[in-house]
Amino acid sequence: MTVHPRGFCALFGKTVRHSLISLTLGAAMATHSAPAAPASEFSEPWKKSDRALVIDAYEYNSIDWHKLVTDKRIAGFISKASDGLPPHYACSGNETEIALCKALFKRHAVARELFHTRRTVARALGLEWGAYHLARPGNPVDQANNFIDFAEPGPDDLLALDIEENDPEKWMSLEDAEEFARHVHRRVGRFPILYTNGTTAQHIADNREKYPLLSRLPLWYARYKPEIGMHFPKGNWPTYTLWQFSAQANCNARQCPYRVPGTPLDIDVNVASMSVEELRQTWPFGGLLDVPVEMIASVPVPVARLQALAGDVALSYAPVEKASAAVALASAFQVRGQHYPDRYETGGSWFRALAGYLASARNSMVAWAGIGDAPPAGIDPIVTATVPEGRN
Repeated sequence: MTVHPRGFCALFGKTVRHSLISLTLGAAMATHSAPAAPASEFSEPWKKSDRALVIDAYEYNSIDWHKLVTDKRIAGFISKASDGLPPHYACSGNETEIALCKALFKRHAVARELFHTRRTVARALGLEWGAYHLARPGNPVDQANNFIDFAEPGPDDLLALDIEENDPEKWMSLEDAEEFARHVHRRVGRFPILYTNGTTAQHIADNREKYPLLSRLPLWYARYKPEIGMHFPKGNWPTYTLWQFSAQANCNARQCPYRVPGTPLDIDVNVASMSVEELRQTWPFGGLLDVPVEMIASVPVPVARLQALAGDVALSYAPVEKASAAVALASAFQVRGQHYPDRYETGGSWFRALAGYLASARNSMVAWAGIGDAPPAGIDPIVTATVPEGRN
């Protein structure tokens, strides 16, 4: 994901600023299901012929598709989709403001047409397809909706959230990124992977209690060095899902870590932590690193206390989609509405009434579930997912 200082598109170009990362790795979090990668995974893995490669591009990258697919290690193509908030459909203001508004909408329409054309071509050529959203300041729920409406993702399309750096004045804040990822899951049933640089990834790892979603998303790591073993936040992520190792920052006419046929020198190239076949089987990486997807919207069914203490208990899980949806809606309207009150200026009484109703529904469900300052009488608060004998 690269900066392209060419006139108007510089406003929308991608930038990854690189700085030295602290050598102190975060303390180990709860055990992940994936094993830690061997050291060789962090030192020029693109030179290993069994590692899959993935291209990511934006609308100004030219692609010769016939040449591109001659490289059999290229297994996927991730295209830029949306950029921040959606453009205004009705322009107003002075002459300059109206002209800029129309230009933005025209660019949006052309970029979307190119995106869907490239998706058709890539799929026809047997490539896995993905889309990323360039996250900027502004309502994260609106941005997530813009992303999904733009990309129209199919069930096998990878989704990615691009956080260029930890600077909420220029890019989406990490707090808003949490809500973005949550809302994508609400709408499509899976999470995006997280694209970011080494410094931001380390910050998220060091503050994983504050960012429980971002720290558990599969990591698309951007660092243009041949070796990252001393910098990668292994205390949180056992390995990268994708490593963007080549871009305009370290590729020119004289030397380049990897040259992809049919692409310009500024194309972004990524190596996967797996083979082509493994990548095809795992794509689109829509779950969390340490939580099975089926547990995201489910709760453990209680078992008797004596049975639990005896051990050898296989937990079963019950779906809670309806309750989760109501709680999610309440959070979306109340929490994000507080952060972005101007979003609902015209809503007036109906918005306040809806938010109040959703809050009431949420509180009723929480009370029904026995979640509060004190558990219901007879419920053991110490043993997780158990109730005393005779209460199940």
